Amino acid sequence: MRTFLDAKAMAKSLRTSLTQRQIALSNSECLEIVAAQFALKDWNTLSAKIEAAPGAADGGQRSPNTGPALRKAVPILRIFSVEKAKEFYVDFLGFAIDWEQRYGDDFPLYAQVSRSDVTLHLSEHHGDASPGSTVFITMQGIADYHRELSAKNYRYNKPGIQDAPWDARVMELSDPFGNRLRFSEPNRPPK
Repeated sequence: MRTFLDAKAMAKSLRTSLTQRQIALSNSECLEIVAAQFALKDWNTLSAKIEAAPGAADGGQRSPNTGPALRKAVPILRIFSVEKAKEFYVDFLGFAIDWEQRYGDDFPLYAQVSRSDVTLHLSEHHGDASPGSTVFITMQGIADYHRELSAKNYRYNKPGIQDAPWDARVMELSDPFGNRLRFSEPNRPPK
């Protein structure tokens, strides 16, 4: 998975793919598209974010004595219908499609969706993930999110909020493929 630190490589890859499809875009236009994929105003904003990122000065390399540095985990969820996935994740849950990738026409989709600080990968590829996974998502404003979802009147899911034994309020939803998203808001602010 690439991050915003790989933005130039992403723009180059985009330009190469578009050129193969006889779509001509300049390097700067591709950089602007990549910035938009990260929900940033323009390339200059993304560039400043890259320069300010920890480890950016040394090319992202860590000195050997600092130990491992784990970054954000991104769950991969198996899907079987692009239309149903978009209806659930985009139309209902309010996630945005960050990017979509296919190796060719009539190939399985691999896509990234996000909302706030949550990023999910959705895959039609056999073997990428097993249906029935649960993603635990901590959040604030669960009552507001519940109202937002209820107002959409999505016919396949009518979530409720429950008290959880870990002193939190929880709203669990199942996607059309059997994956569960467990939204959890602690009753007390985190320390």
